[in-house]
Amino acid sequence: MGLISNGSTIFDAGSMSAGFGGSMVLIKKLTASSSATLSFVNGSSGVVLDNTYKEYLFTFKQIHPANDNDNFGFNLSTDGGSNYNVTKTSATFVSYNAENGSDSALEYSTTYDLGQNTGFQNISSGYSGIGNDSDQNCSGYLHLFSPADTTFVKHFISRVNTANNINFSTDNFVAGYGNTQNAVDAIQFKMSSGNIDAGDICLYGIA
Repeated sequence: MGLISNGSTIFDAGSMSAGFGGSMVLIKKLTASSSATLSFVNGSSGVVLDNTYKEYLFTFKQIHPANDNDNFGFNLSTDGGSNYNVTKTSATFVSYNAENGSDSALEYSTTYDLGQNTGFQNISSGYSGIGNDSDQNCSGYLHLFSPADTTFVKHFISRVNTANNINFSTDNFVAGYGNTQNAVDAIQFKMSSGNIDAGDICLYGIA
């Protein structure tokens, strides 16, 4: 049974409205348990990451690192996950505030920018790493646009909030593109060192 408000369908048959008449469909949920990586590979274990949707959304809930002062990031693949090494260019900025209110700022952060770099893109911190106290973690989202396109680069936008290892809240914004005309068919998430101790990553397709 669907939910309709003012003539617009909000929820129906497992799909939720994403606004402007589109729909957001849950494709796959992965739960970390001392996991070195979490990977979404098109065609594997029910994952869809192809031209079915022009936009894919990954949400991160309570990503907790095994190591203190760790960073959470991702990389892309064009060969079904055999290699995660797509060349990327990106820009990062961060706002932060201390728990005791003693220090706050909004600033452009060059530390985690990538310029034609094949390494993992950090999305969790432009200021300091995620804390691994029992109550510290990060949560947020990543949009990946038209990964199956074979003409244009692959744009991404991320926003992640972090409870970091020096008791700051950091709001991290990263945007950029995978500089490839090949179809991106897999994405992998991992910490800069150590495992992902706990947390969920959900993949949605947006029509």
